[in-house]
Amino acid sequence: SSGINAEYGGGFSQIIFQVVGEKPYSKLKFETGVHRVQRIPQTETQGRVHTSTVTVTVMPEADEDIDIEIKNSDLKIDTFRSSGAGGQSVNTTDSAVRITHLPSGLIVSSQDERSQLQNREVCLKLLKTKLYDLEVQKKQEKDASFRALAGTGARSEKVRTYNYPQDRVTDHRVSISCSLKSILDGKIDAIIETLQAAEQARRIQDANL
Repeated sequence: SSGINAEYGGGFSQIIFQVVGEKPYSKLKFETGVHRVQRIPQTETQGRVHTSTVTVTVMPEADEDIDIEIKNSDLKIDTFRSSGAGGQSVNTTDSAVRITHLPSGLIVSSQDERSQLQNREVCLKLLKTKLYDLEVQKKQEKDASFRALAGTGARSEKVRTYNYPQDRVTDHRVSISCSLKSILDGKIDAIIETLQAAEQARRIQDANL
């Protein structure tokens, strides 16, 4: 499942997608943080490098076996008409769903499915995942090794820079650089393995082993 919010003038304001595989969270959790992109746009006539950033959040999906209790009495459910770019309605029924979890204040919504029931199921699954993520975050806050690598998410605290003019990607947490082209081709294993090794080393250091 995925969700994409497009902006006028090109680009995206938000992209949500799901990764399925063998323990994907253990490999992708360090993507959490601020990623900086340096490039020269086609519209740039003087060759100046432009910088933009994106904040990435990686959440583990709650398994069916994980006991996350969601009471119907804790939910406020609203329905509305799905809208596309610019806010125009894309259908004539109130099929989109927004759910507010009153105890936590979490709000989730879905308008990508065709029926209200399907959108409600998507919302409940997403809510369960977010509630599970809150529990994971509490655990990570106690884990100094993860906190040191993941950072706080502040814009100034970038975790990685993608430099197009120099064909270079630099991960600032572990001071590793590699070819931008190889990263865009999906060859990110070297960075992931280095981050995993750094986390393990920090855990050993914290345990004084």
